[in-house]
Amino acid sequence: MALSMYDASIPVLSRVLTNLSAILDKAAASAEARKIDPAVFIAARLAPDMFPLSRQVQVVSDTARRGACLLAGLEVPSWPDTETSFPELKARLEKTLTFLKTIRPDQIDGSEERTITMPIGGGNEMKLPGQAFLFNFVFANCFFHAATAYAILRHNGVDIGKRDFLGGA
Repeated sequence: MALSMYDASIPVLSRVLTNLSAILDKAAASAEARKIDPAVFIAARLAPDMFPLSRQVQVVSDTARRGACLLAGLEVPSWPDTETSFPELKARLEKTLTFLKTIRPDQIDGSEERTITMPIGGGNEMKLPGQAFLFNFVFANCFFHAATAYAILRHNGVDIGKRDFLGGA
């Protein structure tokens, strides 16, 4: 049985968002238990030139939403990046999950070979076939930023492990 582009995309992106939300729950609980201002975690970064936790989460949300829209041939809604707390970051992830549920299989299936054009800044564009766009850009970016968010929290003493990142079976 062939794997459809919908089945290869929306469930995987939804899982990343869901697992990241659960990790944020553990981070919020850790901050409370350890009497650490949650803003410390929200602003934390692994290196001075890397995004802080808040931006890592926003990029996961943006990449999932943008990737799904481009595969489905939909206009990408723009959301402001204003989250400064765990509840706000979790709400953004939930909003993204809710949005992904509005995308139907018939909108994405068949996009394997369709050229996806994505603006990448400075007036430049990236053009890839749908399947390469999903596997080599969308997934790579979602996983990178979700893993970086995980690493920021782990580095700051939040009791999370690989199972938290991977989620349930």
